[in-house]
Amino acid sequence: MIRTVVAVVLGLVVALATVLLVEYLGMSLFPLPPGIDLDREEDLARLVASATLGKKLWILMAWTLASFVGAAVAARVARRHPTGAALCVGGLIVAGVLLNAALLPHPAWMTVAGVLLPVPAAWLAARLAAGRRAPPPA
Repeated sequence: MIRTVVAVVLGLVVALATVLLVEYLGMSLFPLPPGIDLDREEDLARLVASATLGKKLWILMAWTLASFVGAAVAARVARRHPTGAALCVGGLIVAGVLLNAALLPHPAWMTVAGVLLPVPAAWLAARLAAGRRAPPPA
């Protein structure tokens, strides 16, 4: 049980690092408009509202990829409950998407996709991780 909890925490850390890395890379593809202060809530809301479709899809991809990568790590670390650990990471990413949508005005389609995509991505990661796991000794 402790190993599963550690797997979920580690998977969440990897997922958050993945989101940060992908969004950082996105800053070079989609630079900030001049005069935006990321510490001000009004500027963040204005940034989300004025974002291009490509930027919104990039963020959606970051959420989904983070769920996949974090869930894969959780599934590989957990021994007894790899799918459960992976799905927990996916569920935590969904919770993060909902929190993000509550704080910043995202389009409805983006929030819906952000809620629907991470859990199947986590499940797929668990399935692929299970396929690479060595069978238990007899």
